[in-house]
Amino acid sequence: MAGAIASRMSFSSLKRKQPKTFTVRIATMDAEMEFSCEVKWKGKDLFDLVCRTLGLRETWFFGLQYTIKDTVAWLKMDKKVLDHDVPTEEPVTFHFLAKFYPENAEEELVQEITQHLFFLQVKKQILDEKIYCPPEASVLLASYAVQAKYGDYDPNVHKRGFLAQEELLPKRVINLYQMTPEMWEERITAWYAEHRGRARDEAEMEYLKIAQDLEMYGVNYFAIRNKKGTELLLGVDALGLHIYDPDNRLTPKISFPWNEIRNISYSDKEFTIKPLDKKIDVFKFNSSKLRVNKLMERQRLAREKQMREEAERTRDELERRLMQLKEEATMANEALMRSEETADLLAEKAQITEEEAKLLAQKAAEAEQEMQRIKATAIRTEEEKRLMEQKVLEAEMLALKMAEESERRAKEADQLKQDLQEARESERRAKQKLLEITKSSYTQSMNSSTTALPTDLPSFNLISENLSFDFKDTDMKRLSMEIEKEKVEYMEKSKHLQEQLNELKTEIEALKLKERETALDILHNENSSRGNSKHNTIKKLTLQSTKSRVAFFEEL
Repeated sequence: MAGAIASRMSFSSLKRKQPKTFTVRIATMDAEMEFSCEVKWKGKDLFDLVCRTLGLRETWFFGLQYTIKDTVAWLKMDKKVLDHDVPTEEPVTFHFLAKFYPENAEEELVQEITQHLFFLQVKKQILDEKIYCPPEASVLLASYAVQAKYGDYDPNVHKRGFLAQEELLPKRVINLYQMTPEMWEERITAWYAEHRGRARDEAEMEYLKIAQDLEMYGVNYFAIRNKKGTELLLGVDALGLHIYDPDNRLTPKISFPWNEIRNISYSDKEFTIKPLDKKIDVFKFNSSKLRVNKLMERQRLAREKQMREEAERTRDELERRLMQLKEEATMANEALMRSEETADLLAEKAQITEEEAKLLAQKAAEAEQEMQRIKATAIRTEEEKRLMEQKVLEAEMLALKMAEESERRAKEADQLKQDLQEARESERRAKQKLLEITKSSYTQSMNSSTTALPTDLPSFNLISENLSFDFKDTDMKRLSMEIEKEKVEYMEKSKHLQEQLNELKTEIEALKLKERETALDILHNENSSRGNSKHNTIKKLTLQSTKSRVAFFEEL
């Protein structure tokens, strides 16, 4: 009886200790997952679980998004999941999406899973027309998307109509031209065939490299008013803050890079931007939606945190890389010296061995001649004959031995020549390694000096000690030639790509239905005719002083 009561009490105690859970559904760009979460879990607990499940290490780009009252919001890492204004029905749905977009995808995205998730998200935004993409660029991007999915083009497998069920172009582009699906497929396939040999991750990276130059890539827009009450759009991206006319989301009127901004704060519905230059007055703008204000503030804080983390990671990585470069430089110098010494010794030994082989060959020939002379001599007595036969046998054995020794020496000479060639190749690789180390060190030093870091980070010097190498003029000339060659190849590739885009644009221009052009189509064409692009527009805008740009914003 007592045992049964104790058993029931133990079971009740265990039951009370079991944590309550709720179910969440996580939707990524290509899959859905469900997890059982404890009610005490914070946003970070759920986010970390998702990242571990995906095998994702570059977590700082991503977040968990949910929708409430037709407005999107992001899960806070330091707040309990159920304390957010999330739907009460289970499973609670979150979307795992990129919050921040890299300025340069090829340099900033390392993991293949990160690249793939970005590719899928950017591709969807282009197809959903959240990112404007001109028609000719849409076709090129579609060709890379096909390469990523189907692999290399094979006319025996990828026959006419194989793309009939694929969504590859924005509906706006399809409606703008009098072209059948077969005509679009033909043009996409023509470019697709040129991508032979590219793996999925390479094709997806090429897609991102083109997409990142589109004007609306990575920009989050917010409706604001300046001090005069003028309605404007604020665009926030990896480059900074940009002010747009509500009817033109392609070309900003003013831009403020992040390295010019000291702080962003808000009170009620008013935002205050403090420039880095304390001599310049702050400027303010208003947003009518409190939720937008909160979203922007969270985004600003998240951006600052991301920049700080990235700066610290960059500092640690550069310090580690600097030490590694020094070690590699020392090892490369030692290897180079050893290679030069080995090459000299091998060259000398090869020459001696080759001379010995020649001498042995000469002796073998002389022995052969002696043998023939002895055979030709008349032998009159049996004793002389026996002695002569013995001498002939000895001469034959000597000739055979000389021939074998000559062959061995010849092989040894060949082997030494091969060793000499390998030593010279090692010497060449050692020199090349030194050039690469120097080039890498210089590039990283330049990058670290130009990266915009938060102003309140402790200062540090990563390149106070210069690496010194003794290069010959020919080495530096060779390095300069290689860099120039890479530059020429890149320019030629860019020129070829632009020529292809212009050729397609001209080819389909006659099939365009002008009356179906959207406002963004017209704005893009105007920018193209003026030679304006995303980056040179921002560059031109930031040529003016911060003070004059602030004054211009307030007078809009």
